[in-house]
Amino acid sequence: MSSKKRSSGSKNRTFRTKAPQGLGVRPAKSLGQNFLIDEDVIQAIVEGSGVTDKSLVIEIGPGTGALTLPLAERAGRLIAVELDERMIQGLRVKTYSLGNVEIIHDDILKVDLRGLIDRNLEEYGLEDVRIVGNLPYYITTPIIMKLLEADTGASSITAMMQREVGDRIAAEPGTKLAGAITYSVHYYSTVTKIVDVGRECFYPSPKVDSVVLRMDILNKAPVEVRDEELFFRCIKAGFMQRRKTLLNSLMSLGDHDKQSIADALDCAGIEHERRAESLSMEEFARLADSLKEA
Repeated sequence: MSSKKRSSGSKNRTFRTKAPQGLGVRPAKSLGQNFLIDEDVIQAIVEGSGVTDKSLVIEIGPGTGALTLPLAERAGRLIAVELDERMIQGLRVKTYSLGNVEIIHDDILKVDLRGLIDRNLEEYGLEDVRIVGNLPYYITTPIIMKLLEADTGASSITAMMQREVGDRIAAEPGTKLAGAITYSVHYYSTVTKIVDVGRECFYPSPKVDSVVLRMDILNKAPVEVRDEELFFRCIKAGFMQRRKTLLNSLMSLGDHDKQSIADALDCAGIEHERRAESLSMEEFARLADSLKEA
């Protein structure tokens, strides 16, 4: 995993920030809105996203347009999906002179992304799809999993998120920091840290620091499993009660008794006393395959 670290809180650091202007609206707490105002971070995100003039960009939650304009300057076409109706008119005014931008008022969790992407790729002759967004922190995981599972055809997802969540996503499977989301994300993608973002880089300042990750979508999963649904159920069950041993935590699957779980662990070569966070992706795959045969 590569990373481009950015210090937050250094005494020698010089900020180049500006307050969001031109929309005449306040950030909505109910939507988890904190507007990015640090130009250095904006530049790092745009550069780290891998967007080129051959790219179709889907931007999630453009807000004041801080990322929209610099992304549009690089992209072949940009479609910004914004849930907050108050932002729409201001975004349209800001992007009026740009012929490659479309603003959509909708919930990203309800948009037919694959249909939207296919239509635009064909119409504009583009070769690459990049998803970029400053995600609402209270629904970061559902959005990321929808994007990964939806088979959108995107090359990458570049997302701002709470640092604690980002650190767990970026962790290697089988390490202390890993959680269920770690395995899910790494099943679909490779993860690269783009930049750490301090809370002072937003207006208003949130109570947490943030991080930007790029998830490059894999053409093939890193492990083969007989039953993908069972594979993810095993991971979820293991981490729902992560302090318990696998022998006990897997009981929550509901369709296997303790003896069949013990037999599956033996077949997979996994000691009964181990906990979910200690398993590699390959070990979870072997476990799921063994349970499939149990």
